[in-house]
Amino acid sequence: MRLTVVGSGDAFGSGGRFNTCFHLATERASCLIDCGASAMPALKVCGIDPNTIDAVILSHLHGDHFGGIPFLMLDGQYLGRREKPLLFAGPPGTAARIPAAMEVFFTNSSKANYRFPWSIVEIPVGEPTDVLGLRVLSAEVIHNSGAPSTALRLSDGQKTFAYSGDTQWTDALLPIAAGADLFILECYDYERELTGHMNWKTIRRRLKDFAARRVMITHMNPTMLARIDEARAAGVLVAEDGLVLEL
Repeated sequence: MRLTVVGSGDAFGSGGRFNTCFHLATERASCLIDCGASAMPALKVCGIDPNTIDAVILSHLHGDHFGGIPFLMLDGQYLGRREKPLLFAGPPGTAARIPAAMEVFFTNSSKANYRFPWSIVEIPVGEPTDVLGLRVLSAEVIHNSGAPSTALRLSDGQKTFAYSGDTQWTDALLPIAAGADLFILECYDYERELTGHMNWKTIRRRLKDFAARRVMITHMNPTMLARIDEARAAGVLVAEDGLVLEL
């Protein structure tokens, strides 16, 4: 299992970083975990061909996490001339929100006759679900997105990847992270207690509770970007656009 950090930024592109997007490559599938609004240029900077992506798995339905989907669809239709199927999987509400987003950006694009098959499935919160050979388990977290916001745990039977999505502290993260080969965790602010977002002071205090082999922080605002050396000194990986890790 190989992870590429396609985008590690917050909603505002702090530090010149792309919106959230991770590429997970396994023996069975090539998946994006979240697909923020800047995903298309970010994928191309990373040298990842959008046509090779089999599925997009979403943590929640905010534009900096799924706003790249309308552009991914049109890239496949007009530029990449895609033929292979494309699956979107996300929390309850995904089946309505993806077509709605497509219509906002490109009228009638959700109803177009695409040259490739595409489909949407919703992942029931708390119920293990198979997505192209990956066992996906979600847990609801605390972040208002108009639909359930989730943390995700994905396993190919050999390695396990876990991701918090956007959330303030919640004990729901602990079973998602436990035993994972890599747990990626939102660390939006350095110390402020913000509704729906995590801060470094909380993460530092609870770090051992995650029980993951490696922890990486992402989605950082300027207050946290200025202190990433403190995270590294604590043994935490810091996401950078273009970073590649073998799990």
